[in-house]
Amino acid sequence: MPKFRIVPHNRLQEWVADEQGYFAAAGLDYGFVTIPRFRQQGGQRPSADGGPDEVLFGALESMRAGRACDVSGACHWAINITAASGRDRMWGRAYSVAPGGIYVGSDSRVRRPEDLAAVEIAVGFHSGSHFSTLQALEPILGVADIRLRFSGEPNERLDQMLNGQLEAADVFGPPAYVLEQHGFRKVLDTSFIVAFLVSEDADPADVERYVSALLQAQRDIDLDPHRYKHYYLRELPEHLLDRVDVRAFGPGERIVAEPYPREVFEQTQGWLEQVDVLGEAAGELSRRRYEEAVLV
Repeated sequence: MPKFRIVPHNRLQEWVADEQGYFAAAGLDYGFVTIPRFRQQGGQRPSADGGPDEVLFGALESMRAGRACDVSGACHWAINITAASGRDRMWGRAYSVAPGGIYVGSDSRVRRPEDLAAVEIAVGFHSGSHFSTLQALEPILGVADIRLRFSGEPNERLDQMLNGQLEAADVFGPPAYVLEQHGFRKVLDTSFIVAFLVSEDADPADVERYVSALLQAQRDIDLDPHRYKHYYLRELPEHLLDRVDVRAFGPGERIVAEPYPREVFEQTQGWLEQVDVLGEAAGELSRRRYEEAVLV
């Protein structure tokens, strides 16, 4: 078994770093692993209105249950909570930004963000789409007027949108590019920070090697993204592969060599308390100091 286990995050950088030999050149003994889909892990309940089942299990619950890897990615809100509560840590020397948005069909009556006040928006429970939808719409509608449906992972919401089961959904990364290619409109951008979750047993030196390789891959993607877009085919369900043209996709998630400082850590926790979105998990905020929760 490889020493350093990596869960890719629906982006190009891991595949480019592998192809170009950046991980190996950094001296990283590594391998790629997957984690169970949220629907397989539990928290599913039938919808009351006959629509798609709701999945009350997301990125936060996945991390709290324990991920069998050394490093993985998720929205910074979920990783912030996980690191603050004492399970695993956040990497504080880099992060990434995932492009995303709230999408509707081409014939939808929704034209402006304000029109979403009467519309149910599909998101993933306690995941990037959930938190980013609240963050983007809070100053426009107020939290009380945001209607949400918890519809599983991004690829599930993608299928449901393509099949006409949803009026609106927040998706990011490859699923967003697929919707755009099929004529769906982005009503509101919801791009957000993705952080690195590092297991308690991971060697920080290996994490440094891993992130350094990703930054080298980011340079390659910036220089010639079209050379690497075929890797998106690894991130999409097989039944969609003949319905997309990845050559038209954008570069996707971008690695940023900037710190995740104390003020951002604390500001993020303050916002989560303000919107009152965590339920029982709210009691785990700020259990550990920044120095204990974040590897800087």
